[in-house]
Amino acid sequence: MKTRFITLLASQVAVAAMLVSGSASADTLTLYTSQPEADAAKTVDAFKAAHPGTEVNIYRSGTSDVMTKLAAEFAANSPQPDVLLIADAVSMELLKKDDRLLAYPEAKLDGFEADAYDKDKTYFGSKLITTGIAYNTGAAEKPAHWADLAKPEYKDGLVMPSPLYSGAAAYLLSGFTGDSNYGWDFFQKLKDNNTVSVRGNGAVLKSVASGEKPYGILVDFMAMNAKAKGSPVEFVFPEEGVPAVTEPVAIMKTAKNAEGAKAFVDFILSDEGQKLALDMGYLPAKASVGRPAWLPEGVAVKVMSFDTKAIVGATEADKAKFSEMFGG
Repeated sequence: MKTRFITLLASQVAVAAMLVSGSASADTLTLYTSQPEADAAKTVDAFKAAHPGTEVNIYRSGTSDVMTKLAAEFAANSPQPDVLLIADAVSMELLKKDDRLLAYPEAKLDGFEADAYDKDKTYFGSKLITTGIAYNTGAAEKPAHWADLAKPEYKDGLVMPSPLYSGAAAYLLSGFTGDSNYGWDFFQKLKDNNTVSVRGNGAVLKSVASGEKPYGILVDFMAMNAKAKGSPVEFVFPEEGVPAVTEPVAIMKTAKNAEGAKAFVDFILSDEGQKLALDMGYLPAKASVGRPAWLPEGVAVKVMSFDTKAIVGATEADKAKFSEMFGG
């Protein structure tokens, strides 16, 4: 079914490419991103302000949707984006493995930790996005550990983002299933507790903030920024650690505007670009530009150490098993 869908989408992509062929110019940049809509608009507006005269065509959806669209375009031999800005390094590693990314050795990386970017400089982390536990302030329980979510007290109360849509959720899934402390047993317990899987992190936040579900697995910035605006949401960084994705940026090897794509990468990695991420409420990849207001000084965030190479090999099978367990 998936193969038929991609084949059909590939034919549609090919027709679309024929219609727009010849219309792209050196002053037009095509961006595919999984950023939230408001953040994507701010990013593009700030980049255009720094590069007057450049137009940006943008496709925005969840990382899994972006990857599916790219697969269709590859099948049609007509990849459209010049540059990608998506949730996780695993998706970038899959593209790198297929020789789809252009190395950019001249990227300016002063102030970035070595684990924030690919050693071959084909993709570069733009921020640190962790996933933890959110709960409504009116909830009966106050979760502190991942294992709490599998307890009987949480039955019918938990919502989580689907790894079939969210790159951060897919990273959490494969990281946890590959960890002997959790494994598939953890997700089976969540399923037995009637945990609900929804399309993305935004849907999780809406559910928890409204009280529809008292508990949620959610990315940090969404919960903390909502709390700062008065939403009845609390967020927990479990002391055993949290998974983290870096929302990397990369240039496609087939980019029609490679110079424009390099300029976009330069902007994302610049102090200006990193401060923009900070202003949006994220932990920037370049620590020297500051910390978001929601993260008090002295609060340590322990990031779980997952084997990215192992996750690359397991992610598609893991998502398929998750779909069978929780539904697509």
